[in-house]
Amino acid sequence: MVMLEVRWHGRGGQGVVTASEILARAALLEGKYVQHFPEFGPERAGAPVRAYTRISDEPIDIHSGVYTPDIVVVIDPTLLPLKDMLFAGLKSGGYFIINIAEPPQDLVQTCREKNLKLGFVDATKIALDIFKRPFFNTPMVGALVKVTGIVKLESVLEAVKARFPGPVAEKNIEAIRRAYEEVKTL
Repeated sequence: MVMLEVRWHGRGGQGVVTASEILARAALLEGKYVQHFPEFGPERAGAPVRAYTRISDEPIDIHSGVYTPDIVVVIDPTLLPLKDMLFAGLKSGGYFIINIAEPPQDLVQTCREKNLKLGFVDATKIALDIFKRPFFNTPMVGALVKVTGIVKLESVLEAVKARFPGPVAEKNIEAIRRAYEEVKTL
């Protein structure tokens, strides 16, 4: 593996930073080198937030933002109208993974035009079914892992156990597994 860069999009309070951290922990468990960091200022809950994850087999010497990600994960589908921001710098041949039951045709077309693999899952439904609250960050980690193979599912589940206590970990594991099974690609 060469270095892979992931950019996460969501809103303040939706766990975008936690999702990035879980992915980084999973990669670390696999002996990879990682960086994980958020990008936000004094935004209030609900404002757009980004987080970044870098994963490599070799030490990472870059200490800047992620400008040309290999993968973009959109946790909150209400950000879809901000396409310029979401697709900014995303490499041709990369992945665009979104929390949505069915992607609109214009999104499918944009991904085709940009030579991107599109992954989608209804993480909102999964979260409401399992948590009874809109915690769709961890299901999106499951979708990301299935679509990209960036780390092993088992590593993600171990990272979740390290991050969350008992019953909280179990619910997150259930949500991750379900999204892993339900994600679709185009």
